[in-house]
Amino acid sequence: MRKLILAGLLAGAAAFGISAPALSHHSHAMFDHTVETFITGTVTDFAYRNPHVFLYVDVEENGEMVHYWIEMSNIPNMIRRGIGQNTFKPGDVITVSMWPLKDGRPGGNYATVTMADGTKYD
Repeated sequence: MRKLILAGLLAGAAAFGISAPALSHHSHAMFDHTVETFITGTVTDFAYRNPHVFLYVDVEENGEMVHYWIEMSNIPNMIRRGIGQNTFKPGDVITVSMWPLKDGRPGGNYATVTMADGTKYD
């Protein structure tokens, strides 16, 4: 009986040890959720894959082109929001509301994306 209890405790500890790193992946600590930033630019790429969808946008700032990457959610969440793999195409002009990266790099976590025709994706 004692060996069975020990085996159960070891199995539980192993399961927790394996799952804990997976949970830490979903941290949003790198984004500043106290500041909402808006950018308007041209889509250069739309990577529609798990674990996160990414939107890449070129924005002209002070006469220079700045390449932004915007982290979105996973594919099932994107589908629920009406975003499919062909929603954003290179050349589309969009406005992105996002929470910027804390370290100042050009990128962030999206809140909304608005197309040139006014279509809005939350």
